[in-house]
Amino acid sequence: MDSWIVWLILAAALGVAELFTLTAAMGIISVAALLTAGVAAIGLPPGLQLLVFVLASGGGLLGLRPLAMRHLKQAPAQRFGVSALVGKSAYVTHEVTGRGGRVKIGGEEWSARAYDETLVIPVGATVDVFEIEGATALVYPRE
Repeated sequence: MDSWIVWLILAAALGVAELFTLTAAMGIISVAALLTAGVAAIGLPPGLQLLVFVLASGGGLLGLRPLAMRHLKQAPAQRFGVSALVGKSAYVTHEVTGRGGRVKIGGEEWSARAYDETLVIPVGATVDVFEIEGATALVYPRE
C-alpha cells in the first residue's frame, strides 16, 4: 500500500475523532496528516514524511490551537432572540402599569409591565426595555 494512502486514512480517522472530541487538537493533527499525504504523493521518503508530519502537527498545536480555543470560549458578539430586545426602545400602545399593558418593539406588539410597579406609563410614551420575562417586556419610561 502506498504511504500517501496510509496518511490519508490517518487524516480521515483523526478528522472523525475531532467530530467527537471538539478539542481542535485532533483536527489540527488531521490537517497535518493530510499535508503529509500530499508530500508522500510527491514521492518524498518516509523519514521526510514523518518530519513534515511532526513539524506541521507541532506548529499547528502550538500556533493555531490556542487561537481556536480562544474563539470557542468567547461569547458571541451579537445577541439574538428575545435577549436582543433588551435595551431597545418601545412605543406604548396601551397604558402600561405594574400589572400589564402593551408596547410595540421593532414592529411587534408585546405585553408589557412597568419595571417600577408604582409607575403608570401613558399611551404614546417612549420606553426602554429593561428585561424580558417570558413573553412580557419589563419597561421603564425614557427621560
